[in-house]
Amino acid sequence: MKRIFFLFFIFLLIFSCKKETSQISTGTVTISQRVNYLDNGDVVVLNSGKFKNSIPKSKLPFKTVMLLNSSLIGYFSELNLEDKITGVSSPEYIFSEKIHQIINHGKILNIGNEQKYDIEKILANKPDVIFTNYVPNFANTYDILKKNGIELIFLDEFLEQDPLEKSKYLLLFGKLLGAEEQAEKKYTLIRENYNKIQNLASQSANRPGVLCNEMYGSQWFLPGGKSFVARLIKDAGARYIMADNVASVAVPMSFEEVFVKAAQISYWINISPHKDRKELLTLNPNYAKMAVFKTGKLFMINNREKDRANDYFESGVVRCDLVLRDYFKIFHPENKTFAGQPLVYMKELK
Repeated sequence: MKRIFFLFFIFLLIFSCKKETSQISTGTVTISQRVNYLDNGDVVVLNSGKFKNSIPKSKLPFKTVMLLNSSLIGYFSELNLEDKITGVSSPEYIFSEKIHQIINHGKILNIGNEQKYDIEKILANKPDVIFTNYVPNFANTYDILKKNGIELIFLDEFLEQDPLEKSKYLLLFGKLLGAEEQAEKKYTLIRENYNKIQNLASQSANRPGVLCNEMYGSQWFLPGGKSFVARLIKDAGARYIMADNVASVAVPMSFEEVFVKAAQISYWINISPHKDRKELLTLNPNYAKMAVFKTGKLFMINNREKDRANDYFESGVVRCDLVLRDYFKIFHPENKTFAGQPLVYMKELK
């Protein structure tokens, strides 16, 4: 539960990026405002935030990979590249059954966790490359890995605010891991699905009001109006109560402030896992005063959850089309386009 709260909080405390500006090309491929790569024939030059990697083509495709954060697992699963992974951190938080099977066969190592990585094990099983989010506290660890000849690539995909830009990282993994054609097909499918749902939502006259998240302590952290979640709600054809807000980071509010803003809403989404509404009230009895709690629909993000692992933070990172479809089905039950397809990541709280 704590892990899910942590991941969801990090998911909210993020900066915004501009819309996708270019398509797949033979020159510079733009993933987002912060990430792009160029294949100049001899070297692939990758720019990711403030970091730059110049990777000789002779080293590509990478054959062995280690991941220091589980949010990148989804890209490998989507491209069927799990067999390239030789090490992961905190495997207990990984949802993929295939990854766990490979771990059980001893072909993927547990290389530590977000508090401490097993440097000796990493160096003894030296991978071609390590992908990770950049964490300043691990600067010394990164230096050791680089000095031992390991390519270190920092990909802070959680900073992306455009859902399709986050999915577009598939193209980068395809380029570096020898799966370009497959990655292009996957991304094209995701983009087409997303745009189809967005178009359906734009044609609906019904735009229900939506509230997100729940209280942590004395504050309610709402995704800003320019955040990733706000974009999904808008594209799914609903009206987010913070739509006029210009922040891309989480906005803390008191219960009283949220109570006023949420007076006329029908849906409360992205609630953390709870057994039922009664359990939710044990955390904050004030929820019972809210109209949406009494008469609205409440949805959690734990439909694909196993022990401490939640697939919303794994495959959901890549499959923004499926996340959007969930929201569309929730907000527009009158539309039967996807009636035969069950919710993937969301589950109603009864």
